[in-house]
Amino acid sequence: MIGMANAYRQLDVKRQEMANKSKEWMVMLKLVKDGAYLLRGSLLVEDADKININEINSRLTDAGLNPMEGALPDKKTASKGTIAAGILKTHNSDTTGEKYKIHFDALASHDITYVGIIETAIASGMKKFPIPYVLTNCHNSLCAVGGTINEDDHVFGLSAAKKFGGEFVPAHMAVIHSYVREMMAGCGKMILGSDSHTRYGALGTMGIGEGGPELVKQLLNHTYDFPRAEIIAVYLTGTPRPGVGPQDVALALIGSVFKEGFVKNKVLEFVGPGVGNLPVEFRNGIDVMTTETACLSSIWRTDDRVKKYFEIHGRPGDYKKLDPADAVWYDGAVVIDLDKIKPMIALPFHPSNVYTIDDLNENAKDILEES
Repeated sequence: MIGMANAYRQLDVKRQEMANKSKEWMVMLKLVKDGAYLLRGSLLVEDADKININEINSRLTDAGLNPMEGALPDKKTASKGTIAAGILKTHNSDTTGEKYKIHFDALASHDITYVGIIETAIASGMKKFPIPYVLTNCHNSLCAVGGTINEDDHVFGLSAAKKFGGEFVPAHMAVIHSYVREMMAGCGKMILGSDSHTRYGALGTMGIGEGGPELVKQLLNHTYDFPRAEIIAVYLTGTPRPGVGPQDVALALIGSVFKEGFVKNKVLEFVGPGVGNLPVEFRNGIDVMTTETACLSSIWRTDDRVKKYFEIHGRPGDYKKLDPADAVWYDGAVVIDLDKIKPMIALPFHPSNVYTIDDLNENAKDILEES
């Protein structure tokens, strides 16, 4: 019995060592839970309450940035300077400032969801689509369901688009999110989609994925209602090393925040000098996976790379430079050093169950047994 007890203790020690090593990737990220100021769009200051303006200006000067001309605004005032706060304000019909009643600029659905949405809206009195509504046929078209179910849905979608004024994308022409990015997104807009990965933040558009009833409400000119959402800065520095892709960055982010609900129902705002080092499609690849953090939506600062993206797709007028104010307060922050991100892998049964490829290769047996 003594030998067995010692064996179990040794196994527990080994598992703890393996767990500690397997989470070494978390040094790539840092969670700031008590909020932080972002100054001049580049300097993140976590301890502004503990230092004076002279120290703050010294840090700004050391970073090659212009010093502040006066005291920092209070947190409530400074929180209004986020990109997200500005976009939400222009779409909010509530005047109290304590909650949101949002009218979106456009809607998007695929062929798994649009039939029920449109039928419900018709039954509720809808006569036409009040805002642009794209119906793509990219989900059911890949399902072998038998019979003519897919074709029936697609014919319904085409007839609805013609009758009520929507956009119909035939099967095998485009995936919903690619279509929306290339044809509908625009800086400062908000789009509601009946797909969980409705995210267009890298293009300056706040996307929210919801269930069908919320789209029905928009079709009936009602609002999307929710309490004030906290804004969390995702502060990027550095440049990804060769072999690291957007999914690796996304998985590291998801793994660091999901289990404790750090960003649940909050808005992620991607800022910092590292944003400019990422191609637009790399940003899109990170952004679309923010859904798995449980956040409400996302938004990124925009730059000349985003401007070029809109020009390539023939919509230069939809570009606008989006940046936070010179002194802005975030309710929390996730600091990511892109230089330190390693190739990642997610194991069953959620993308937050992540490890570096190196860790998995070294500890595959133990990790798989724990998973």
